[in-house]
Formats: sequence, C-alpha cells, structure tokens
Amino acid sequence: MMTSSGIMGSHNCGGSLDMAMPTPSGLTDHEARTRLHRDGPNELPTSTRSGALQLLWEVVREPMFLLLVACGAIYLALGDRHEALMLLGFVLIVIAMTYVQKRRSQAALDALRDMSSPRALVMREGVAKRIPGRDLVLGDLVLLAEGDRVPADIALQEVSYLTVDESLLTGEAVPVLKHASDRAASDTATSECMSFAGTLVTQGTGQGVVVATGARSALGQIGASLTAIAAGDTPIQQETAQVVKRVASLGAIIALALALGWAVARDDWLAGLLAGLTLAMAILPEELPVVLTIFLGLGAWRLARERVLTRNIPAVELLGATTVLCVDKTGTLTRNQMEVRRLWTVSASFELGTQAQVAMPHTIHPLLEYAVLSSHRSAFDPMEAAIGAAGQHWLKGSEHLHADWSLISDYPLSRELLAMSRVWRSPDHSELLVAAKGAPEAIVDLCHLPDSQSSHIAQAVECMAAQGLRVLGVARAACAAQTLPLIQHDFAFEFIGLIGLEDPVRADVPAAIAECQAAGIRVSMITGDHPHTAMAIARQVGLDTTAGSLTGGELDTLNDSALAARLDQTNVFCRVRPEQKLRLVRAFQARGDVVAMTGDGVNDAPALKAANIGVAMGARGTDVAREAADLVLLNDDFGSLVKAVRHGRRVFANLRKAIAFVLAAHLPIIGLSVVPVLMGWPMILMPAHILFLQLIIDPACSIVFEAEALEAGAMRRLPRPSSAHLFDRPLLTRGLLQGAGLLLAVLAGYQLAVVLTGVPDAGRTQAFVGLVLGNLALIQANRSWSTTDRQTRHRNPAFLWITAGALALLSLALGIPAVATLFRFTAPSPTLLILAGTLTAMAWLWFSWVNVRQARLGHAD
Repeated sequence: MMTSSGIMGSHNCGGSLDMAMPTPSGLTDHEARTRLHRDGPNELPTSTRSGALQLLWEVVREPMFLLLVACGAIYLALGDRHEALMLLGFVLIVIAMTYVQKRRSQAALDALRDMSSPRALVMREGVAKRIPGRDLVLGDLVLLAEGDRVPADIALQEVSYLTVDESLLTGEAVPVLKHASDRAASDTATSECMSFAGTLVTQGTGQGVVVATGARSALGQIGASLTAIAAGDTPIQQETAQVVKRVASLGAIIALALALGWAVARDDWLAGLLAGLTLAMAILPEELPVVLTIFLGLGAWRLARERVLTRNIPAVELLGATTVLCVDKTGTLTRNQMEVRRLWTVSASFELGTQAQVAMPHTIHPLLEYAVLSSHRSAFDPMEAAIGAAGQHWLKGSEHLHADWSLISDYPLSRELLAMSRVWRSPDHSELLVAAKGAPEAIVDLCHLPDSQSSHIAQAVECMAAQGLRVLGVARAACAAQTLPLIQHDFAFEFIGLIGLEDPVRADVPAAIAECQAAGIRVSMITGDHPHTAMAIARQVGLDTTAGSLTGGELDTLNDSALAARLDQTNVFCRVRPEQKLRLVRAFQARGDVVAMTGDGVNDAPALKAANIGVAMGARGTDVAREAADLVLLNDDFGSLVKAVRHGRRVFANLRKAIAFVLAAHLPIIGLSVVPVLMGWPMILMPAHILFLQLIIDPACSIVFEAEALEAGAMRRLPRPSSAHLFDRPLLTRGLLQGAGLLLAVLAGYQLAVVLTGVPDAGRTQAFVGLVLGNLALIQANRSWSTTDRQTRHRNPAFLWITAGALALLSLALGIPAVATLFRFTAPSPTLLILAGTLTAMAWLWFSWVNVRQARLGHAD
C-alpha cells in the first residue's frame, strides 16, 4: 500500500508494542492524567495568533512604514499638522486592514478546525466513555467503529472487517483493509496493523492501543516537517522596498543640494530650507508602500467575496505570475466520493453516467440488485455508499430492492480471500440467498469458472481498469440448508458480472483547467493513486497525456538533471509520496517556474508550503493543509482558483498603472521645485500645494486604479516571466514621458499667465490648476493601456468620485478668499481657464500617444 513518506511504515506491529499494551479495562483516570501532563494534549501545533501589539510591531518595523512615520514626524516638527496627520493616517489604515484580514483568516480556520476535531471512544477503568480527541494519551485503549475519525496513531489488537479511508495521508481513494497486529512477528514493520490519526473508518470495528499522539503521530510528523520550509517576501515586496530606499536616499541628497544652492545663490537660508523640504516632499515615494499594501489588501478582500480565504496577502499578487499549477487528484480534481460508472455482464454493458436518460436493460438489473445486497444498508465505505445510491436511483419502484429481507449472516473480507458475502432471508423464499462482491479474481475463484470464461472476464476487468475504474465482481448463490458453511467457498456461486466505480471529476474542473492553459499556465497532476486511474482522470480533465506518466518509483531513479528533462513534457505524476511531491515542486521552481500547488490532504502539506502559492481545499481539507497554504478555497470550488489567478493578474496590471501614474504625477511637481532655482523665478509650489495634490494622487493610486477591471485578453496571455520587474524600463519610460509632457504643459501655463497678467501669483494659480486638471487627465489616460479595450473606461465609479472631489476642492481653493490667500492664488480669468483646459487637452493627447507607442512596442499590460 502507498504510504505517507516513511512514517506510516515505521510502526512495528509486533512484540515491540507490548510495553504499551493496556489491560482490557484500559488505563485508570490517574494514569491518563499523568500521561497527559507528561506528553501534552493530542493536538497538532498551529500557527499562533498575533495579538494587537504584536501585529502593530510586525507592520511598523517594516522600512517602508518607518519612512511614512518619519515623514509625518518631519511635518509635525515643521508645524504642518495636516500633512503629518495624513501620512500617519495612512499607516493606521494599513494596520487596520492587515489586522482585520488576519483576524478574519484566523477565525475562519478556527471554525474549520472545530468542525473537524474528532472525539474518541476509550476504555477507562473498565468503562467505555467518549472523550475529546485532545485528551487521548499513550496506552489508551480506543474502540473504533464505522464513521469514526481515527483520533491518534493506533496499533490494532482486534479487528472485524475493518477498512479505513487513508486518502488524506496517501492520496489513494480506495479504503485499506486492516488486520490485527501479530505479536509473534515483532520484526515486521507494516502499516496494515496500524490506523493513523486523521483517517476515517469506513467499515467494520476494531480496537487498539494508542502509540503516538499529537506531533508524534504520522500526521503530526508531516506537519512538523513544514517548519523547515521557510517562506519569504514576494519579489514585488522586495523590489518595492528597495526602490523606496533608493529613491528616498537620492531624494534626500538632491533636496539638500537644492537647499544649499538656493541659500547660496540668493542668500536666503530659510527660503532655501523651505525649497529643499518641498523638493523632498515631491520626491519621497511615500505612495508606493501604501499603494502596494492597499492593492494587496483590497485584492484579498475581493477574493474573500469569491469564497477564497487569503492567509498570506502577498500571494494575491504572485498568483498572476503563476506558470505551473500542481494539483492533487483526490479531493481536488475529483470529488473524493465514489460513483458507479459501469455495469458489465457477459451479454451486456451499461454506462450509468452517459445513459442517465435511458432505461437500464432488465438483463443488468440482477447485477446491481446483488451488488446492493452484498453491501451494508448504512454504508460508510465510499464504494458501498455509491452502490447503494445507484440502486436507489436505478432500481427504485422495481422488485429488485428488498427492504423487507432479513440479514442472517455475513462473511467479511480476509487476507486469504478479498471477497465478502451477505446471507439474506426472503419472506417468499424458503431458501437463503447469498450475495457476494469483491476483487474480480476472488469472485471468479468463488464461482469456479472455466479458464475460457475467466479469461474473458479478465479482459473486461483490464479494459475497465485502464479507464480508471475500480472494478468489483458480483456473484450470487442459494442455500437450502439451515446451517451455513464455515467458508464462502462452500456456496455454489454463480457469476453475475462486474461493477465499475470511479471518483468522478468535479464538474467545474475541465473548464477551469482549459482557462488555465489558455492563460499559459501549465497544469500538472501529482497523486498517490494508481497510474491507470491517474491517466484516466488526466484525460477527462483535459491534461496533455502524450508523454505518459511518471511514477514515484521511477522518480527515485532519476537525478535532478534527468528529472528536469522529464518535467519538460510529463504532466501526470502518480504513486507519489509526500517527500516526492515536495521534490517535484522544487524541481519546477529550479527551472524558473512560479509554482502554485493545490491539495487537501496531510500528504500535500509540505509541497503546499514549499510552493510559491499553496492552495488548500477548505471544506474537505485537513488542518495541516490549511495551515500550510497561502490561500484556502472555502467552498472547494476548483474554479475559484482560476478567479484567484485572474485577480492576481489584475492586481499586478493595475499596480503597474498606479506606479506609472505616481511617477508621471511626481515629475512635474519635482520640476516645479527645481526649475525656479535654475531660472531665478520665485517659488511656484509650497508644502500646502503638494498636500492638496496628494489628496488627488494618493486616492487615485489606491482606489481608482485598484478598482479597474482586468483588461480584455489578459487571461489569454502568457504569465509574466519570473524575472520580470515591477519597476522595469517600459514602465519607467511611460511614466517619464507622460510626466515630462505634463511638466511642459504646466510650465507653459505658468509662463503664459505671467506674461498675460504680469503677476507671479497668477502664474502660480495657472500652474496649480494645470497640475490638478493634468492629473485627472493622466488618470483617465492610464486607466487602460490596451489599444483595443476602451469600454472599461466607463465602468469605474471611483474615477467619477475622484474627479468630482478634485474639482470641488479646486473650486473651493480658488473661490474662497481665505483659502486662496493661504495658497497665494488669484482669481483666474475666463481666458486663463480656457488656456488651462486647452493645455490639459493637449497633455491628454500626449499621454494617449505615449500609451499607443508603448503598446506598439509590446509594452502594454
């Protein structure tokens, strides 16, 4: 059986466990309390909650936020409380957003954890009692029954037809038949005599002794391995922090030089200091960290509305760069819920999925009838539950369902014979009727079929297995004697047919994978399941299977270079152990890929954490997987992942637009601080003017551009290269060209106003009006960089609000005498207003031309 790393095979089923074996009455309460105090509770360590002060420290200690606080302190020292309060207000907003998002994530995970917390039935002082799973201790005697979630690693002492679903550990969807430990075979290590924490009992009963709890269990050891996998900042975070530091340092040097130059040239040190501080204010890129954080925070909020929980907010942006999506099969591509797909007899075959509207042939009815009779009526085993559901659907209202039949006895599976039989008494039959199902070869053996017929059945089994179906044989017999035989072989069984079951693909998966592939994202399936099953599922969901599959056994024989060569074509990886999943993720990353990994099981957790973006299934996933992941799909909708990728691309594209706007908007402000020094003009902009302009720049960056929809065709482009930079040459070129055009327009307005009126304050007024209107035109021009997609420009209410607010504030600054005096404005004449509008229109044409030029050069996002 496929194991979860080496852990599941490391427990010994023999005499080495004797020291832990309790008496039949179990531990005493005193012994249990002593061991609980010694070993700690039976629970996995989880990420600790961040308190308010701790969260505040985590945010404030970042250099980018320290810069904002420092700017605010400088303004307070200068007595400019408005500017200081605005900058410090940004810090508080960022802290609040981060705090709320993390608290919401923690609350959602706590709710999921509470839902999945198991309880245990144990023997304590000779009495069976249910206790919380966290109170289990080593040596406890645990009783297991159908439907129980195994609460710890247990060495089985007694079993009765015990099967356990270990898919969360192994990725294998078929339940595993368990056996009692053989104390005589103390040198044999096997997982067949162990039941592991987190797995589900699907049939039968058993009892055993707890041999490992909490972090020492197989589940816990996988979780503990996650601590060795470090997670760092995304490239965008690192790049933004570096840009902020460099620009801040350069700005300080330039501002100091300007202050000294002004003071020396005009012998006015106070005016020089004011000019230097004004330039520093113009250069300091305080918007950049705010923009990045708000973009990511709002992106996480938008994803939450799509039922995608963001545990690591920077992963929102990184999703847009994903080049490889590694997906688990069971519970991710498939529903982890078996269904009957095909019924086969020697004379007929029936597909339940494709012939849903067609009546089942009467010759097929006995096959499904006896398959139902051979199953438990209240089934926990997924295959028996699927058979029962199919019987209720296809045989409803017929004489082939027997609610009034009485169960007389049953013969469970055994190591020697992988078949089970159930004996029934019918009200209108004097003889007993026997229904059997099991491995096809076991059923053929029970029926004592000739070689020719056995060969024909074997061919049918091979054909069904090649299509990824789990195949069971079904047989029936009649028993006239009142005394039942000791073994199943003593019945005269008649072979009826084969029943094929599958774990069906989620309905949304094929379309989601097709959209990923159209977006240039390669999808690879990594599973612990059988190659036949994996390949069949891969074909159903639309993966390229021309290169075949790579098994875990083959993977162990490949060195890193040979594995890299196989990764070029192979998309299906099967019979893969957890440490091999981790190796595959790292092998993709070594090729330069940005890897997103999806999964729901404990066996997925190390790979989830190592991947650039780990995505866990929320409803069916384990706590370990959710803790390791960056994103959690709360409703297990695989299509939500595509929405998340779309959000990631939107965040990056809009972030570039915002940064280009910041650069273009800052350039004329810097120019209006430097040009007067070079030309001998009076100061044009003062701190109050820059504060007013930031009331436009900052909301535009944070609100208008973030709210822009993803441009048409963005999900049909290749992901950006892993080496791509946010502040690359095309973006800087776009911003500099647009900013230079706006600077020329504003300087032209200043000069024309001074020439027409002879009043420097009129020139300052004209320059300021030109800056405000030019910034609005700059926003409008940069809302879309696509030359073919113009319709989104009418879908952003935030832009309308920003425009209305900016014009209203400008009207107040010009129209209220006290404010106009503060800003040193004069009332503009109609001629000057027309001039400002004309220059703004010319600037907008320039901005648009720059965008068209960049698009032609292939630099449009």
